[in-house]
Amino acid sequence: MKYQELPPPAYLKNHVRYFWTLESNDVAHVPKILGPMADGCPGLIFQQSDSGTFYQENKELPDLLLYGQTTKYTELQVTGTICSIGVCCYPHALKSVFGLNADELTNSCLDLDILAATRDFYLAERLGNTPSLTEKIAVIAAFLFKQINENSTPADEVTHFALSQIIASGGSISLKDLQQQLQLTERSFERRFKQGVGISPKLFSRICRFQNSLKQLKSNNYSKLSDIAFEHDYADQSHYIRAFKEFAGFSPYQYQKKSTEAEAGSNFLLMTR
Repeated sequence: MKYQELPPPAYLKNHVRYFWTLESNDVAHVPKILGPMADGCPGLIFQQSDSGTFYQENKELPDLLLYGQTTKYTELQVTGTICSIGVCCYPHALKSVFGLNADELTNSCLDLDILAATRDFYLAERLGNTPSLTEKIAVIAAFLFKQINENSTPADEVTHFALSQIIASGGSISLKDLQQQLQLTERSFERRFKQGVGISPKLFSRICRFQNSLKQLKSNNYSKLSDIAFEHDYADQSHYIRAFKEFAGFSPYQYQKKSTEAEAGSNFLLMTR
């Protein structure tokens, strides 16, 4: 399988982290497992199912899907020849791009084709009739730009500020101090954050810490695992391993072994079964 990440056009840079493509020419139709990890970001996926498709828990996924926050490791089965395009969005994108309450899609997805805006744009038809991956990405980018411009949901500056502070701190900021700085009650802060991001500020902070630790693990910039645990404010190594398993599906040691044996993407592993 071939996986690559591409930067978004400048007009989407405040909403989209990157586009990604996944291609396989599996004539033997050997099943593979796509193992996404929690990364704090929603997104969308387009797949051409005429020769291959994604399954989750033995259920075929739609060709055009929008997904919310993933708070735990999950597995997607990939069969056949795959040509897929994904969009990794920033945490606030379900609200800022689509006008949706983000918590409605946490650990879930929907067929993007059921949205009136998608049908009006003829997105599925355009993608199906567009030959190259580069051109398909341009079609998706144009759709997202149209959505942003037509979205009447006002931006929640409080949520955007909270996100920026949590991300800048690597998930280690005091949420109590942040709440007081925003002059919100704990209940109001959590409600607005969940609507805008899909999960609580505490859980989002934990995912940020995990992702920062994962970057350090991938870079091999440490002497021993306890160094990573303490640098990212885990109480000890055992707490770090438990958090890593929760969000990655494996222990750090297992992840390192699998990432050397499998084709690795940014936040998932591709494994043959």
